[in-house]
Amino acid sequence: MSLNAYRSAMRIAETPRAAEHRLMREITGEFAAAIDQGASGAALMPALHRNREMWGVFSAACAAPGNALPAELRAGIIALGQWVDRHSSAVMQGRESAADLIEVNRTMIEALDPGHRGQPGQPGSAPQASSSTSQ
Repeated sequence: MSLNAYRSAMRIAETPRAAEHRLMREITGEFAAAIDQGASGAALMPALHRNREMWGVFSAACAAPGNALPAELRAGIIALGQWVDRHSSAVMQGRESAADLIEVNRTMIEALDPGHRGQPGQPGSAPQASSSTSQ
């Protein structure tokens, strides 16, 4: 089996939480790479747009009827999505740094990590129940 075929098979078999974790890692990696290459302000627009899209999807999933996440967690994710939108605009205008956006994403990556069991920022303390936004 080729490496690409293996990757495709893995994506089909992954859980929603694993897919969110992978997507968040990919987008955050691209975002960080753009900054490392010296992009700032409007030059970050492609990375900012992709990040905004991702958070928009997360927010919409949390607002959808039937989402099984606790109401407080859904509200927190929606609020983060709104903050990401506002902060992204400020970054494009050169009024804010993208570092805070990357930090929020990295905290979420840690919380979505399948091996993580507790609160973001605390090793081994992610919630036992799935915190997938697509439940």
